[in-house]
Amino acid sequence: MTPRRGEGSDEPTFTERARRRQLIDATIDLISTRGHPATSLSAIAERAGLSKAAVLYHFSSKDNLTRAALEHVLADFSAHVTERLALAAGPRDALVAYVRAMIGYQQANRRHVRVITEMLLDDAGGTRLKTPGSHDTHGRWQALADLLTEGQQAGVFREFDAQTISLAIGGAIDGVISHWLAHPEYDLDAAAAEVEKFTLDAIERRA
Repeated sequence: MTPRRGEGSDEPTFTERARRRQLIDATIDLISTRGHPATSLSAIAERAGLSKAAVLYHFSSKDNLTRAALEHVLADFSAHVTERLALAAGPRDALVAYVRAMIGYQQANRRHVRVITEMLLDDAGGTRLKTPGSHDTHGRWQALADLLTEGQQAGVFREFDAQTISLAIGGAIDGVISHWLAHPEYDLDAAAAEVEKFTLDAIERRA
């Protein structure tokens, strides 16, 4: 028997949460393999083993469902990076952890990367944003700028414009990931090591 909501409650039941997660997972699978335009509600319903009416019960439109899938991916990505940062011993270690977590998560979750690029980028090559700045979800560059500023305030990093360096580091990460997506043989582990060195060279004090 399906659990009912309490009277006057807007909270979804356990079963409803499970169904929504099932639909989000199916949507991620389809967008990552077929692309966003070719992912229809009917295809999602078929992949999830549900009726189209059941999909519409939980998500009133394809846009709402694909947006929920993107938000799930971004939240998972953000949580992964946050967890790695929490283990860092200081600003320098935190910055290295950030670079490694950003690249490592995408390396381990190629499907999620495809969802992000399909939803936020306008071209197949993954270089032109539909809305400039839209990939800076969850305060991405600002969070990194705050991390850089903390290092400066602690006297660990040299003086620089935190926003500019944050954008440069983010661009380097995006660049190696974009190349890896197009060329799977690209050594992403070696690239991560180079981006880490690039990052430290950009922020460390000179003698």
